[in-house]
Amino acid sequence: MNCLQSWPEPVVRVQSLSDSGIHAIPERYIKPLTDRPGLKTCSEIEEHVDIPVVDLQNLFGKDQALREETLRCISRACQDWGFFQAVNHGVSHDLMRRTREVWRGFFNLPLEVKQVYANAPSTYEGYGSRLGVEKGAILDWSDYFFLHFMPVSLRNQSKWPAQPSSCRELVAEYGAEVVKLCGKLLKAMSTNLGLQEDYLQKALGGEDIGACLRVNFYPKCPQPDLTLGLSSHSDPGGMTILLPDHDVAGLQVRKNGKWITVKPVPNAFIVNVGDQLEVLSNEIYKSVEHRVIVNSAKDRVSLAFFCNPKSDLLIEPAKELVSKDRPALYNPMTFDEYRLYIRTKGPCGKAQVESLKSNR
Repeated sequence: MNCLQSWPEPVVRVQSLSDSGIHAIPERYIKPLTDRPGLKTCSEIEEHVDIPVVDLQNLFGKDQALREETLRCISRACQDWGFFQAVNHGVSHDLMRRTREVWRGFFNLPLEVKQVYANAPSTYEGYGSRLGVEKGAILDWSDYFFLHFMPVSLRNQSKWPAQPSSCRELVAEYGAEVVKLCGKLLKAMSTNLGLQEDYLQKALGGEDIGACLRVNFYPKCPQPDLTLGLSSHSDPGGMTILLPDHDVAGLQVRKNGKWITVKPVPNAFIVNVGDQLEVLSNEIYKSVEHRVIVNSAKDRVSLAFFCNPKSDLLIEPAKELVSKDRPALYNPMTFDEYRLYIRTKGPCGKAQVESLKSNR
Protein backbone atom coordinates (compact mmCIF):
# COMPACT_ATOMS: atom_id res chain seq x y z
CA MET A 1 0.00 0.00 0.00
CA ASN A 2 3.02 2.33 -0.04
CA CYS A 3 1.98 3.74 -3.39
CA LEU A 4 -1.28 4.91 -1.80
CA GLN A 5 0.06 6.98 1.09
CA SER A 6 -0.69 10.36 -0.48
CA TRP A 7 -2.85 11.97 -3.13
CA PRO A 8 -1.18 12.62 -6.51
CA GLU A 9 -2.18 16.31 -6.53
CA PRO A 10 -3.27 18.94 -4.01
CA VAL A 11 -6.80 18.21 -2.78
CA VAL A 12 -9.47 20.80 -3.57
CA ARG A 13 -12.62 20.84 -1.45
CA VAL A 14 -15.64 20.88 -3.74
CA GLN A 15 -17.78 22.61 -1.13
CA SER A 16 -15.30 25.50 -1.13
CA LEU A 17 -15.52 25.73 -4.92
CA SER A 18 -19.31 25.83 -4.72
CA ASP A 19 -19.32 28.44 -1.95
CA SER A 20 -16.94 30.67 -3.90
CA GLY A 21 -19.76 31.59 -6.26
CA ILE A 22 -18.20 30.26 -9.49
CA HIS A 23 -20.48 30.14 -12.56
CA ALA A 24 -18.50 27.49 -14.44
CA ILE A 25 -16.97 24.33 -12.99
CA PRO A 26 -13.24 23.66 -13.43
CA GLU A 27 -12.28 21.39 -16.31
CA ARG A 28 -11.18 18.67 -13.85
CA TYR A 29 -14.87 18.01 -13.03
CA ILE A 30 -16.27 17.93 -16.57
CA LYS A 31 -17.17 14.39 -17.57
CA PRO A 32 -16.69 12.93 -21.06
CA LEU A 33 -19.68 13.47 -23.33
CA THR A 34 -20.86 9.88 -22.95
CA ASP A 35 -20.94 10.13 -19.14
CA ARG A 36 -22.70 13.47 -18.74
CA PRO A 37 -26.14 13.25 -17.17
CA GLY A 38 -27.41 16.11 -19.33
CA LEU A 39 -26.80 14.21 -22.58
CA LYS A 40 -29.06 11.23 -23.24
CA THR A 41 -29.39 9.14 -26.35
CA CYS A 42 -32.82 7.79 -27.25
CA SER A 43 -31.93 4.45 -25.63
CA GLU A 44 -30.94 6.13 -22.34
CA ILE A 45 -34.05 8.22 -21.75
CA GLU A 46 -35.31 7.59 -18.24
CA GLU A 47 -38.18 5.17 -17.78
CA HIS A 48 -41.12 6.01 -15.49
CA VAL A 49 -40.38 3.16 -13.10
CA ASP A 50 -38.68 2.94 -9.73
CA ILE A 51 -36.80 0.35 -7.71
CA PRO A 52 -38.95 -2.03 -5.61
CA VAL A 53 -40.20 -1.06 -2.16
CA VAL A 54 -40.10 -3.91 0.39
CA ASP A 55 -41.96 -3.78 3.71
CA LEU A 56 -39.79 -5.62 6.26
CA GLN A 57 -42.37 -5.59 9.05
CA ASN A 58 -43.22 -9.28 8.64
CA LEU A 59 -39.70 -10.53 7.95
CA PHE A 60 -39.25 -12.10 11.37
CA GLY A 61 -42.85 -12.10 12.54
CA LYS A 62 -44.93 -15.13 13.57
CA ASP A 63 -47.10 -15.24 10.46
CA GLN A 64 -45.29 -17.70 8.19
CA ALA A 65 -47.23 -16.77 5.05
CA LEU A 66 -46.45 -13.06 5.43
CA ARG A 67 -42.80 -13.85 6.20
CA GLU A 68 -42.49 -15.96 3.06
CA GLU A 69 -44.06 -13.24 0.94
CA THR A 70 -41.52 -10.72 2.31
CA LEU A 71 -38.69 -13.15 1.52
CA ARG A 72 -39.99 -13.50 -2.05
CA CYS A 73 -40.05 -9.71 -2.44
CA ILE A 74 -36.44 -9.45 -1.26
CA SER A 75 -35.40 -12.30 -3.55
CA ARG A 76 -37.02 -10.74 -6.64
CA ALA A 77 -35.46 -7.37 -5.87
CA CYS A 78 -31.96 -8.84 -5.42
CA GLN A 79 -32.17 -10.86 -8.62
CA ASP A 80 -33.98 -8.40 -10.89
CA TRP A 81 -32.66 -5.06 -9.62
CA GLY A 82 -29.89 -5.48 -7.06
CA PHE A 83 -31.66 -2.60 -5.28
CA PHE A 84 -34.75 -2.03 -3.14
CA GLN A 85 -36.14 0.51 -0.70
CA ALA A 86 -36.79 -0.94 2.76
CA VAL A 87 -39.61 0.41 4.92
CA ASN A 88 -40.62 -0.68 8.44
CA HIS A 89 -37.01 -1.73 8.92
CA GLY A 90 -36.86 -1.26 12.70
CA VAL A 91 -34.44 1.70 12.83
CA SER A 92 -35.82 4.79 14.57
CA HIS A 93 -36.88 7.47 12.11
CA ASP A 94 -35.84 10.13 14.60
CA LEU A 95 -32.36 8.59 14.89
CA MET A 96 -32.07 8.59 11.08
CA ARG A 97 -33.07 12.26 10.92
CA ARG A 98 -30.76 13.37 13.74
CA THR A 99 -27.78 11.47 12.32
CA ARG A 100 -28.22 12.97 8.87
CA GLU A 101 -28.60 16.47 10.32
CA VAL A 102 -25.52 16.19 12.56
CA TRP A 103 -23.47 15.35 9.46
CA ARG A 104 -24.93 18.32 7.61
CA GLY A 105 -23.75 20.32 10.60
CA PHE A 106 -20.24 18.91 10.21
CA PHE A 107 -19.99 19.91 6.55
CA ASN A 108 -21.19 23.42 7.42
CA LEU A 109 -18.29 23.89 9.87
CA PRO A 110 -15.36 26.16 8.90
CA LEU A 111 -12.89 24.51 6.54
CA GLU A 112 -10.02 24.67 9.04
CA VAL A 113 -12.06 22.58 11.51
CA LYS A 114 -12.80 19.91 8.89
CA GLN A 115 -9.21 19.89 7.62
CA VAL A 116 -8.09 18.40 10.95
CA TYR A 117 -9.64 15.16 9.67
CA ALA A 118 -8.17 15.27 6.13
CA ASN A 119 -7.68 11.74 4.82
CA ALA A 120 -5.16 9.81 2.73
CA PRO A 121 -5.77 7.03 0.17
CA SER A 122 -4.14 4.38 2.37
CA THR A 123 -7.40 3.93 4.32
CA TYR A 124 -9.69 6.77 3.12
CA GLU A 125 -10.63 7.30 6.78
CA GLY A 126 -11.49 10.93 7.42
CA TYR A 127 -12.51 13.99 5.39
CA GLY A 128 -12.00 13.50 1.67
CA SER A 129 -12.77 14.86 -1.78
CA ARG A 130 -11.62 12.24 -4.26
CA LEU A 131 -11.57 8.49 -4.87
CA GLY A 132 -8.70 6.81 -6.69
CA VAL A 133 -5.10 7.99 -7.04
CA GLU A 134 -4.76 8.25 -10.79
CA LYS A 135 -2.95 11.51 -11.57
CA GLY A 136 -4.98 13.87 -13.74
CA ALA A 137 -8.20 11.88 -13.29
CA ILE A 138 -11.54 13.59 -13.88
CA LEU A 139 -13.00 14.19 -10.43
CA ASP A 140 -16.50 13.95 -8.95
CA TRP A 141 -18.45 16.92 -7.57
CA SER A 142 -18.52 15.81 -3.92
CA ASP A 143 -16.80 15.76 -0.55
CA TYR A 144 -17.19 12.96 1.99
CA PHE A 145 -16.29 11.65 5.42
CA PHE A 146 -15.32 7.98 5.72
CA LEU A 147 -14.94 6.02 8.95
CA HIS A 148 -14.53 2.42 10.12
CA PHE A 149 -17.23 0.95 12.35
CA MET A 150 -16.62 -2.82 12.41
CA PRO A 151 -14.76 -4.83 13.50
CA VAL A 152 -14.48 -2.98 16.80
CA SER A 153 -10.68 -3.34 16.67
CA LEU A 154 -10.63 -0.89 13.72
CA ARG A 155 -13.03 1.59 15.31
CA ASN A 156 -11.23 4.73 16.43
CA GLN A 157 -13.62 7.38 17.69
CA SER A 158 -10.80 9.92 17.96
CA LYS A 159 -10.87 9.98 14.15
CA TRP A 160 -14.58 10.74 14.14
CA PRO A 161 -15.63 14.41 14.21
CA ALA A 162 -15.70 15.98 17.68
CA GLN A 163 -18.00 18.68 16.29
CA PRO A 164 -20.95 18.92 16.30
CA SER A 165 -20.78 17.69 19.88
CA SER A 166 -23.34 14.90 19.41
CA CYS A 167 -21.70 13.47 16.27
CA ARG A 168 -19.68 10.64 17.83
CA GLU A 169 -22.56 9.50 20.04
CA LEU A 170 -25.02 9.49 17.14
CA VAL A 171 -22.65 7.64 14.82
CA ALA A 172 -22.19 4.91 17.44
CA GLU A 173 -25.94 4.56 18.04
CA TYR A 174 -26.87 4.73 14.36
CA GLY A 175 -24.13 2.30 13.33
CA ALA A 176 -25.22 -0.27 15.93
CA GLU A 177 -28.81 -0.17 14.63
CA VAL A 178 -27.81 -0.49 10.99
CA VAL A 179 -25.49 -3.42 11.79
CA LYS A 180 -28.54 -5.21 13.26
CA LEU A 181 -30.51 -4.49 10.09
CA CYS A 182 -27.64 -5.84 7.95
CA GLY A 183 -27.69 -9.07 9.97
CA LYS A 184 -31.44 -9.53 9.41
CA LEU A 185 -31.13 -8.91 5.68
CA LEU A 186 -28.18 -11.29 5.31
CA LYS A 187 -30.25 -14.03 6.97
CA ALA A 188 -33.10 -13.37 4.56
CA MET A 189 -30.77 -13.41 1.54
CA SER A 190 -29.10 -16.64 2.69
CA THR A 191 -32.50 -18.31 3.11
CA ASN A 192 -33.58 -17.19 -0.35
CA LEU A 193 -30.44 -18.72 -1.87
CA GLY A 194 -31.23 -22.06 -0.25
CA LEU A 195 -28.26 -21.75 2.10
CA GLN A 196 -28.05 -22.01 5.88
CA GLU A 197 -29.54 -18.89 7.44
CA ASP A 198 -26.15 -17.77 8.79
CA TYR A 199 -24.15 -18.65 5.65
CA LEU A 200 -23.60 -15.15 4.25
CA GLN A 201 -22.83 -13.66 7.65
CA LYS A 202 -20.18 -16.36 8.24
CA ALA A 203 -18.82 -16.07 4.69
CA LEU A 204 -18.26 -12.34 5.26
CA GLY A 205 -16.45 -12.91 8.56
CA GLY A 206 -19.02 -13.70 11.24
CA GLU A 207 -18.35 -11.52 14.29
CA ASP A 208 -15.38 -10.02 12.44
CA ILE A 209 -17.51 -8.78 9.55
CA GLY A 210 -16.47 -5.37 8.28
CA ALA A 211 -18.64 -2.25 8.34
CA CYS A 212 -17.88 1.35 7.49
CA LEU A 213 -19.74 4.58 6.90
CA ARG A 214 -19.25 7.11 4.13
CA VAL A 215 -21.16 10.34 4.51
CA ASN A 216 -21.47 12.05 1.12
CA PHE A 217 -21.85 15.79 0.70
CA TYR A 218 -22.88 16.96 -2.78
CA PRO A 219 -22.61 20.76 -2.97
CA LYS A 220 -24.71 22.91 -5.27
CA CYS A 221 -23.24 22.90 -8.77
CA PRO A 222 -23.54 25.71 -11.35
CA GLN A 223 -23.35 23.23 -14.26
CA PRO A 224 -24.94 19.97 -13.07
CA ASP A 225 -25.37 18.63 -16.62
CA LEU A 226 -21.59 18.46 -17.10
CA THR A 227 -20.53 16.50 -14.04
CA LEU A 228 -21.52 13.84 -11.50
CA GLY A 229 -21.53 13.72 -7.73
CA LEU A 230 -20.31 10.13 -7.93
CA SER A 231 -19.30 8.36 -11.14
CA SER A 232 -20.89 5.13 -12.29
CA HIS A 233 -19.83 2.14 -10.18
CA SER A 234 -21.04 -0.95 -8.39
CA ASP A 235 -20.33 -1.13 -4.66
CA PRO A 236 -17.24 -3.26 -3.96
CA GLY A 237 -18.38 -4.70 -0.62
CA GLY A 238 -21.14 -7.07 0.45
CA MET A 239 -24.23 -4.92 0.93
CA THR A 240 -24.95 -1.19 1.26
CA ILE A 241 -27.62 0.46 3.42
CA LEU A 242 -28.09 4.02 2.15
CA LEU A 243 -29.87 6.78 4.03
CA PRO A 244 -30.66 9.20 1.20
CA ASP A 245 -31.48 12.88 1.30
CA HIS A 246 -35.26 12.69 1.07
CA ASP A 247 -35.55 16.35 0.01
CA VAL A 248 -33.36 16.14 -3.11
CA ALA A 249 -33.22 13.11 -5.42
CA GLY A 250 -29.79 12.24 -6.77
CA LEU A 251 -29.20 8.48 -6.92
CA GLN A 252 -29.54 6.92 -10.38
CA VAL A 253 -29.63 3.17 -11.03
CA ARG A 254 -28.81 1.62 -14.41
CA LYS A 255 -31.51 -0.80 -15.55
CA ASN A 256 -31.70 -2.27 -19.07
CA GLY A 257 -29.26 0.37 -20.29
CA LYS A 258 -31.34 3.26 -18.91
CA TRP A 259 -30.62 5.54 -15.97
CA ILE A 260 -33.50 5.68 -13.49
CA THR A 261 -33.58 8.40 -10.84
CA VAL A 262 -34.61 6.86 -7.52
CA LYS A 263 -37.45 8.69 -5.77
CA PRO A 264 -36.75 8.21 -2.05
CA VAL A 265 -39.65 6.93 0.04
CA PRO A 266 -39.94 8.84 3.36
CA ASN A 267 -38.04 7.11 6.19
CA ALA A 268 -36.85 4.29 3.92
CA PHE A 269 -33.36 2.90 3.49
CA ILE A 270 -32.10 2.08 0.01
CA VAL A 271 -30.49 -1.38 0.10
CA ASN A 272 -28.23 -2.65 -2.65
CA VAL A 273 -26.25 -5.78 -3.42
CA GLY A 274 -22.47 -5.32 -3.53
CA ASP A 275 -19.88 -7.11 -5.65
CA GLN A 276 -19.00 -9.60 -2.90
CA LEU A 277 -22.60 -10.86 -2.64
CA GLU A 278 -22.65 -11.21 -6.43
CA VAL A 279 -19.56 -13.42 -6.14
CA LEU A 280 -20.81 -15.45 -3.15
CA SER A 281 -24.18 -16.05 -4.85
CA ASN A 282 -22.44 -17.06 -8.11
CA GLU A 283 -24.27 -14.18 -9.84
CA ILE A 284 -27.78 -15.13 -8.68
CA TYR A 285 -27.75 -11.75 -6.95
CA LYS A 286 -26.26 -8.93 -9.00
CA SER A 287 -24.53 -5.74 -8.02
CA VAL A 288 -25.76 -2.95 -10.25
CA GLU A 289 -24.19 0.18 -11.69
CA HIS A 290 -25.35 3.38 -10.07
CA ARG A 291 -24.24 7.00 -9.96
CA VAL A 292 -25.19 10.31 -8.36
CA ILE A 293 -26.32 13.46 -10.14
CA VAL A 294 -26.01 16.92 -8.57
CA ASN A 295 -28.32 19.89 -8.22
CA SER A 296 -27.90 23.55 -9.14
CA ALA A 297 -30.08 24.85 -6.28
CA LYS A 298 -29.58 22.53 -3.30
CA ASP A 299 -26.85 20.65 -1.47
CA ARG A 300 -27.41 16.97 -0.68
CA VAL A 301 -26.28 14.75 2.21
CA SER A 302 -26.50 10.94 2.17
CA LEU A 303 -25.12 8.23 4.47
CA ALA A 304 -23.85 5.00 2.90
CA PHE A 305 -23.26 2.18 5.40
CA PHE A 306 -21.21 -0.63 3.87
CA CYS A 307 -21.36 -4.22 5.12
CA ASN A 308 -18.08 -5.75 3.93
CA PRO A 309 -16.11 -9.00 4.23
CA LYS A 310 -13.32 -9.42 6.75
CA SER A 311 -10.41 -8.03 4.78
CA ASP A 312 -8.23 -11.15 4.55
CA LEU A 313 -11.00 -13.68 3.83
CA LEU A 314 -11.04 -15.36 0.44
CA ILE A 315 -14.37 -14.62 -1.27
CA GLU A 316 -15.61 -17.14 -3.85
CA PRO A 317 -18.94 -18.63 -4.97
CA ALA A 318 -20.71 -20.77 -2.35
CA LYS A 319 -20.05 -24.43 -3.14
CA GLU A 320 -23.78 -25.16 -2.77
CA LEU A 321 -24.44 -22.80 -5.69
CA VAL A 322 -21.84 -24.34 -8.00
CA SER A 323 -22.73 -27.28 -10.24
CA LYS A 324 -21.73 -28.89 -13.52
CA ASP A 325 -24.41 -26.85 -15.27
CA ARG A 326 -23.45 -23.65 -13.42
CA PRO A 327 -19.72 -23.67 -12.66
CA ALA A 328 -18.09 -21.06 -10.43
CA LEU A 329 -18.20 -17.81 -12.38
CA TYR A 330 -15.59 -15.94 -10.33
CA ASN A 331 -12.01 -16.48 -9.27
CA PRO A 332 -11.32 -16.23 -5.51
CA MET A 333 -9.92 -12.95 -4.15
CA THR A 334 -9.59 -11.39 -0.72
CA PHE A 335 -11.39 -8.13 -0.04
CA ASP A 336 -8.02 -6.48 0.69
CA GLU A 337 -6.85 -7.35 -2.83
CA TYR A 338 -10.12 -6.17 -4.30
CA ARG A 339 -10.05 -2.87 -2.40
CA LEU A 340 -6.55 -2.14 -3.66
CA TYR A 341 -7.89 -2.36 -7.22
CA ILE A 342 -10.70 0.09 -6.33
CA ARG A 343 -8.40 2.52 -4.54
CA THR A 344 -6.05 2.60 -7.50
CA LYS A 345 -8.66 3.00 -10.24
CA GLY A 346 -11.53 4.82 -8.53
CA PRO A 347 -15.16 4.27 -9.64
CA CYS A 348 -15.34 2.42 -12.98
CA GLY A 349 -18.75 0.90 -13.63
CA LYS A 350 -18.82 -2.90 -13.33
CA ALA A 351 -15.23 -3.36 -14.54
CA GLN A 352 -13.90 -4.37 -11.14
CA VAL A 353 -16.22 -7.33 -10.49
CA GLU A 354 -16.08 -8.39 -14.15
CA SER A 355 -12.31 -8.64 -13.75
CA LEU A 356 -12.83 -11.49 -11.24
CA LYS A 357 -14.66 -13.70 -13.71
CA SER A 358 -13.06 -17.00 -14.55
CA ASN A 359 -12.31 -17.96 -18.14
CA ARG A 360 -14.37 -21.10 -18.11
